[in-house]
Amino acid sequence: MLPLRCVVGRHGFNFHCYADDTQLYLKFSPSGPPSATLTRLSSCLEEINAWMRQNFLQLNGSKTEAIQTGTPQQLRASPIASVSIFGHSILLSPSITNLGVKFDPRGSGGSGSSSDREVRGSIPVPDYVCNCNVAFVSFVDLSGHCDSCNYVTFYFVITTSCLFSQSILLRWTKGFNCSGVEGRDIVQLLKEAVQRRGDFTIGFVAMVNDTVGTMMSCGYRDQSCEIGLIIGTGTNACYMEEMRNVKRVEGEDGRMCINTEWGGFGDDGTLENIITDINRTIDQTSIKPGVHIFEKMISGMYLGELVRLLLVKLTEQKLLFKGQRSTTLLTAGTFPTKFISEIEEPLSGLENAKRILSSLNVPYDSVDARIVRLVCDTVSSRTARLCAAALATIANRIRVNRGLKHLKTTVAPGMVRLLAPDCDITFILSQDGSGKGAAMVTAVAQRLALQSHLVLQPFCLSVHQLRTISDLLMKDLIKGLGKHSHHKAAVKMLPTFVRSTPDGTEHGDFLALDLGGTNFRVLHVRVLEEEKVVDILGSQTCSISQDIMLGTGEQLFDHIAACLADFISSQNLKEQTLPLGFTFSFPCEQKKIDESILIRWTKGFNCSGVEGRDIVQLLKEAVQRRGDFTIGSVAMVNDTVGTMMSCGYRDQSCEIGLIIGTGTNACYMEEMRNVKRVEGEDGRMCINTEWGGFGDDGTLENIITDIDRTIDQTSIKPGVHIFEKMISGMYLGELVRLLLVKLTEQKLLFKGQRSTTLLTAGTFPTKFISEIEEPLSGLENAKRILSSLNVPYDFVDARIVRLVCDTVSSRSARLCAAALATVANRIRVNRGLKHLKTTVGVDGTVYKKHPNFSDELQAMVRLLAPDCDVTFILSQDGSGKGAAMVTAVAQRLALQSHLLEDSDGDSEEED
Repeated sequence: MLPLRCVVGRHGFNFHCYADDTQLYLKFSPSGPPSATLTRLSSCLEEINAWMRQNFLQLNGSKTEAIQTGTPQQLRASPIASVSIFGHSILLSPSITNLGVKFDPRGSGGSGSSSDREVRGSIPVPDYVCNCNVAFVSFVDLSGHCDSCNYVTFYFVITTSCLFSQSILLRWTKGFNCSGVEGRDIVQLLKEAVQRRGDFTIGFVAMVNDTVGTMMSCGYRDQSCEIGLIIGTGTNACYMEEMRNVKRVEGEDGRMCINTEWGGFGDDGTLENIITDINRTIDQTSIKPGVHIFEKMISGMYLGELVRLLLVKLTEQKLLFKGQRSTTLLTAGTFPTKFISEIEEPLSGLENAKRILSSLNVPYDSVDARIVRLVCDTVSSRTARLCAAALATIANRIRVNRGLKHLKTTVAPGMVRLLAPDCDITFILSQDGSGKGAAMVTAVAQRLALQSHLVLQPFCLSVHQLRTISDLLMKDLIKGLGKHSHHKAAVKMLPTFVRSTPDGTEHGDFLALDLGGTNFRVLHVRVLEEEKVVDILGSQTCSISQDIMLGTGEQLFDHIAACLADFISSQNLKEQTLPLGFTFSFPCEQKKIDESILIRWTKGFNCSGVEGRDIVQLLKEAVQRRGDFTIGSVAMVNDTVGTMMSCGYRDQSCEIGLIIGTGTNACYMEEMRNVKRVEGEDGRMCINTEWGGFGDDGTLENIITDIDRTIDQTSIKPGVHIFEKMISGMYLGELVRLLLVKLTEQKLLFKGQRSTTLLTAGTFPTKFISEIEEPLSGLENAKRILSSLNVPYDFVDARIVRLVCDTVSSRSARLCAAALATVANRIRVNRGLKHLKTTVGVDGTVYKKHPNFSDELQAMVRLLAPDCDVTFILSQDGSGKGAAMVTAVAQRLALQSHLLEDSDGDSEEED
């Protein structure tokens, strides 16, 4: 009920909840205008009603009661006779009975001070808050009758004796401050409340701390559970201590559960070295200053306020929101802890941040949203690390107590909503100084400030921009398919002459070649019809040196033929002539299934004498020059088509292939009537989009950054494959490196000191991005990588580098999603469908190995193509198995074609 508490708190009310009844308490001055009081009440109830609707609850205005209390003179002078709630006019009641306590206008029954007037509403929602002694006693009233043992879980600091039947409250925490309870026996107060009711009885009472209850309930399922942990509104832990160490209780044998009450850690000044100014403000403005310091640093009751105060501080320093603070942002309680969880969501976090910042009425931009996310991450990370340090202390104590080298135990995580709901949590002990978070955030923002807004902002693409990009790509797809417009199109839309996806009847043995990067593979593949599987019976990898990549075409294909000969010999296949599928992952114009003209080299290749020539012919000539083996029919396969075909054998609804690795590309099944460069109107053909060339005609000029232009100008083929250079694995690492150099030159990183390594192209490979963005080990990986770059970094630098990596990879995922959504939407419109269900076969190291890329891509596709239900499946060796599948499908279609021709001939003879 913390969210409801924040709603009420924003309007300046106190409130008390029990079961399905909630009481609102509003104090107002007798001399104040009544309209202002009623407006506050109405506004509060309207917001409560909205919150309830969002959470599938209903507020019943017709059952709401109101009472006004005060001195007789105040009541006579009051002009308020009724309140209006959701269209219901509620007359003020002369008295109200609730939970056995009678409230009258003069305040008897303990409803409040007789010097105050209060408006009280009763609302059917559950919660657990009280703020006076009578309210507290009413809160723990029970209904029914039970003479057996009763257990009361009490979430506050207590000392227990007499076999759990006596429990003295030491102090209130978590915002409670009920008078007349501290120092008294909770069990006795409960029994007195039951006696006052007189309508039921209870038997023996056992007091249980919530942390102990958590451990015990989990221990019933897992008997190795010896630690209980709470990290929610408050925080605490308990564990099984050796009795010999519990000096305040008689006995040496066995163990006893100790309720640590670790929330009070630091109350004696122990944590002074890591407490920040923000922590001190939180403590000083709390109900109990100087008490439960550790809890105020890590628990859910305070984390949202920690973040809010940090945002205020950064805004005052003109590092956020253009230095403009809103009244909402300056109001305590307007940033509940749930906002942190929402902002740190992997997929929707940035959108949530924008929504939340809008509700705070601050003028934000995309970089502001990312910095707010960083602030939230820093605060919650400190919580996790401090909690981990405390928990590790307990685990180590248990191990040492028992003289063990290694301890295996179970932690019962109660209310771990904040750290990782519904997750099996692994805790890692902080090695970086868990108390430096707040100061570090200020340093991050100072370094990013206005200059970094200019650096990073162009990489933050809005949904509106992505939709515009999708529209531009759709025009290019149509242009590429046109008979007369094709030669001017940046997106070439190449026919592959693959007329069908697998239908499950394909079978046989095939050779497959795969050339798409610095390694070249040869495979022996068997397609088994009955088992519906594609087996790789053997494979061999050959490297391609830089000299060959930049040499002559004859050198390249002689090297391929040599690798193929070695493989055929090792597999004892010289006596067989097998059909061959050749995955050639470069832009080609396919004339036939066995004729493919290279349009241009990409991915660092620039072999002379190959562009404009038939790849199949060059391969056959190289094989003939050797003369020691033969090959059968050759089917040319783009790697993207191979990916789609390999996945299509498992899922016959797979009609899109996607590559996002060293390069990027996509293919899909287009209606033949739209493929103007190939004869025929019926059926479909797989189109190799070659979307890496999107933007080569200047279409993307509005989103291209200075860093993108540098990448392009220093590449082997300037002005070519602009889209690929913005999103593919070959360039992402270099994009990040150039951004780090720029930030360093502006003295926003590494104290302005650039190393020779950092200034050298290629020293920041794309795999570094994946490592730095790892959820658990990312920051440690960042430090290791920065050490290898020989730059003088600190903890703040590591965080900024992680932010840069996240910005670059996020742009890549969003651009890829915009392009993929365009293809899915085109298939749906082509077929006249209101809703399309299709599958995308995916391959590529960026998609497979980056920790967040696939999730962000899929989420954005759903947003940009809402009428398409798109399933993603990973290709299992698309370039190898896929090449074999294309060859197998080509053979099946050729056989069917021959059978149809024979059938037509027989028919004519019979006629």
